[in-house]
Amino acid sequence: MESILFSEQEIRNKTSETGNYISRKYKDKPLLIVGILKGSFVFLADLIRAIDIPCEVGFMCAESYEGTESTGEVRITLDLKQDISQYHVIIAEDIIDTGRTLKAVADILKERNPLSLEIITLLDKPSRRIADIDADISLFTIPDLFVVGYGLDYNENFRNLPYIAELR
Repeated sequence: MESILFSEQEIRNKTSETGNYISRKYKDKPLLIVGILKGSFVFLADLIRAIDIPCEVGFMCAESYEGTESTGEVRITLDLKQDISQYHVIIAEDIIDTGRTLKAVADILKERNPLSLEIITLLDKPSRRIADIDADISLFTIPDLFVVGYGLDYNENFRNLPYIAELR
């Protein structure tokens, strides 16, 4: 059913490196990390624990998938409540596939005039990109596979796996 692509330790190491980078870059700056629910919550939790400077956390929920297929329509079902114009904002995303969801979220946040906007994704699948958007940091790049674990799901299952695996 599954083959492991990235182990728990590999994910931990890359997340720690990324947390160190964020801590250095945003030291003494107002920082807001925005997680895109539901998929990013595991990555976001580990990422903020790897950051050793003050930061705030916010959540948005944007949906565009049914099963293994993108519907092509992005719906924002949960939005940020705070004014982000006084923050450096980092979107913490689980996976960039077609890019439609992330592009919609990034465009919404840019309109709110953050001090800066950066995108950090756990997984990048550039071969499937439709929208014109890229991450500033991608922890892992993957081919066109359907993956689960570490927050990523198939019909709400497999999010609890501590690694990332291909679902066959």
